[in-house]
Amino acid sequence: MEQRLGGKVALVTGGTSGIGAATVARLAREGARVVFTGSNAEAAAAVAGDTGAVFRAHRVEDADAWDALMAEIDAEYGRLDIAFANAGTEAGDASVEDIGIDAWNHIVAVNQTGVMLTVRHAIRAMARNPQGPQGSIIVNSSMNAHRAMGNYAAYSVTKAAAVALVKSAAIHCAGRGYAIRVNAILPGVVETDMIRGVIDRSPDPAAARAAFEGMAPMKRMAQLGEVSALVAFLASDEAAFISGSDYVIDGATTAGMMGV
Repeated sequence: MEQRLGGKVALVTGGTSGIGAATVARLAREGARVVFTGSNAEAAAAVAGDTGAVFRAHRVEDADAWDALMAEIDAEYGRLDIAFANAGTEAGDASVEDIGIDAWNHIVAVNQTGVMLTVRHAIRAMARNPQGPQGSIIVNSSMNAHRAMGNYAAYSVTKAAAVALVKSAAIHCAGRGYAIRVNAILPGVVETDMIRGVIDRSPDPAAARAAFEGMAPMKRMAQLGEVSALVAFLASDEAAFISGSDYVIDGATTAGMMGV
């Protein structure tokens, strides 16, 4: 694989599974030195062993823990070129009428405040890069930023807020004269281990798979390699004039309707 990220240092939050783990692997294969965070030490050990990436236990919503993490990256590598704000949750979500306030606050803390803290600290680190302020920040939003779910109110709201944050941060960086780009990806249904587990545990796995695949007009789920490839492109110098954009990768799910 082309080493288009050679010499770059990357931070991936929520990198122990799913899209995060796939992106850790992709960035490492393309030559980046990768630090990834999360809270599942056992899963992290497997990712680190497979990729050579470095794991640090960290929760994105813990504002007080960010300075130490960024200081460690600076001391070890002296720069930060890529940040993928991937950590997220939907645990305890429900409709706007039914969601508990503790669940709401936790989802907002991880998906919204955690993303803001990731973007903030990445910008500050990238602004100190030896060659001047430069880098690429990618936020993992969701197609539900555009098509909200009635039974996942907090998830839908926070994913929409993440896109607004991306655009605000992109304008901020450009206005400061930083060559720091900020973009979002908005995946549809992705065939992760979690989704496969839901399918396998369902009373009719074939029907469950068909339901997931049928959500997209392309009649399949996204693959992890497809999503991580988009992140790698946005992280690369090939995307040097792309900032403030949100890239839907959902097999045309949110594009429109077939009509009658």
